[in-house]
Amino acid sequence: MKMPVTIARGVLAAFVILTFAVACSGTKKETALPAGSKVLALGDSLTAPHGVKPGEDWPTLLGQKTGWAVINAGISGNTSAQALDRLPGLLDEHQPQLVLVSLGGNDMLRKLPQEQTVTNLGRMLDLARASGAKTVLLATPKPSLAGAVFNNLAPADFYADVAKDKKVPLIKDALPEVLSDTALKSDQLHPNAAGHAQIGELIYAELKRIGFAR
Repeated sequence: MKMPVTIARGVLAAFVILTFAVACSGTKKETALPAGSKVLALGDSLTAPHGVKPGEDWPTLLGQKTGWAVINAGISGNTSAQALDRLPGLLDEHQPQLVLVSLGGNDMLRKLPQEQTVTNLGRMLDLARASGAKTVLLATPKPSLAGAVFNNLAPADFYADVAKDKKVPLIKDALPEVLSDTALKSDQLHPNAAGHAQIGELIYAELKRIGFAR
């Protein structure tokens, strides 16, 4: 029995729409990391417990939410080059399953060459993956007088380029969003305890979207 032409066309149209939706839905989700997995948060003062009490920093809060063993490897003032120098030792010591890279802010503040920052971020992602770890890149807001005045900071453009080149997930808006809210900052540059809590929530939501967190 032949299907009526109008129904056949409808079925075909639905199939095309479904195929297009799947194609546009992005890459396949990552496998969730079980509780107890080691996660390395590599960063600067936006990762370290700068201006907050130990335990109020977002890596610690992320660990509490996920059950992961999150190592806070943030050091205030670190440039991407300094963090790159530290990374091999951290990978050897902790052997993490996931590395969250959040660096570049101090490079921009010190007006270091962007090409150098991009290269260093790429090398960090390569080193982490070579060790067997999964990687996620976090964007830092670009210094902007207008952004500071109007509390509307945006991520630096080069993070999207690095993530695309290295084929790693990018958490683009967590830090810029929180650092655009004066109520969530202890000074012009750093999150307060409430800010760290909000960063942890935003990163957790993004890691769920990516697939690493449940």
